[in-house]
Amino acid sequence: MKNAEIAERRTSAIARGVGMMTQIYVDRAQNSEVWDVEGTRYIDFAAGIAVVNTGHRHPKVMAAVEDQLNRFTHTCHQVMPYENYIRLAERLNAAVPGDFEKKTIFVTTGAEAVENAVKIARAATKRQAVIAFGGAFHGRTFMGMSLTGKVQPYKAGFGGMMPDIFHVPFPVELHGGSVAESIDAIRALFKSDLDPARVAAIILEPVQGEGGFYPAPAELMKGVRALCDEIGALMIADEVQTGFARTGRLFAMEHYDVAADITTMAKGLAGGLPLAAVTGRADVMDTANPGGLGGTYGGNPLGIAAANAVLDVIEEEDLCNRANELGSKLRQRLEGFREWCPQIADIRGPGFMVAVEFNTPDGKAPDAGFAGRVREEAQKRHLILLTCGVYGNVIRFLAPITIQNEIFAEALDTLEEAIKAAM
Repeated sequence: MKNAEIAERRTSAIARGVGMMTQIYVDRAQNSEVWDVEGTRYIDFAAGIAVVNTGHRHPKVMAAVEDQLNRFTHTCHQVMPYENYIRLAERLNAAVPGDFEKKTIFVTTGAEAVENAVKIARAATKRQAVIAFGGAFHGRTFMGMSLTGKVQPYKAGFGGMMPDIFHVPFPVELHGGSVAESIDAIRALFKSDLDPARVAAIILEPVQGEGGFYPAPAELMKGVRALCDEIGALMIADEVQTGFARTGRLFAMEHYDVAADITTMAKGLAGGLPLAAVTGRADVMDTANPGGLGGTYGGNPLGIAAANAVLDVIEEEDLCNRANELGSKLRQRLEGFREWCPQIADIRGPGFMVAVEFNTPDGKAPDAGFAGRVREEAQKRHLILLTCGVYGNVIRFLAPITIQNEIFAEALDTLEEAIKAAM
């Protein structure tokens, strides 16, 4: 079987709207390595977009899934519940930042978690409006699209967005933005377009994902927390991409001295199985009526079993410290590239959620073409990279945190070759 043959079938069978970053059709994977149907081996610096933080097919996660598979695969928790769902909720309630009593619900995708967070915020506050940030990504459902601060490719062609969603600029210093301007923009909304008494929530990512891996400044977090307290709104932290050791802490909000009222999570939660969660203040989470939250597949037993194992692996293998170690080495290597690569405009990111941003050699404009060439040259050399950013000029690095040292070193050498080939 050949990649090209499958790609031809895919074109005839799959809707064009499902985008494809590569035409590499996977046959098997283990930890940080993937082999395609032709037997070619790749180093995976995408991890399913920050999903397999604990690596492809971690033995402990696979053992937990196999054990659950031999017991039952589905009963619907709302019909016949199961203990490990409650145990995982207890663990998340204890782990999510915030010195207050918490409760959790499980759903299936990150977008679904965001949808439910908004539902809960509206139920708790009896308000409708939600404020989000430019460059944000919160999913592809209509609420997720509406909250997302990026038109292409997520909103284009889908008509009107959900009402009562407002956007303000995210403070990216590299592009001339500041925290003061972002907070002022929210206050300007209150003067011109939005009664603050109508705001249910302000939602933001601790590190913008699709938007370009821009960490939220500490001053922004403090400012949003203060604004929410001032107007009686809830603060929602979207930790779908930042969660589960990626930033050097279990949750990225642990880097700040404020806590969100509601936290959404997915991706790295279940080691490759579809599972998402919403954890928040107990009194807030309890405002929805019975039956108002949940879903047929929400908290699937296999995903729940995997997630409990993922939390064990993160603790037992000290993956938060491992993320900091790997991220430090990656940033140091990238800094060394500046000597001969004038296109490097910025290197950033906490833990192992690192990105490099490319501009034209004169530094005057984002260079998406160069970022694309780096990705393509890396792929030719069997290293999988992802681009992101509003301008498409950012390479983000999302290798499994369990990547072996020798494979990590090999990948960094390959990355250097790819950047030089792209110049």
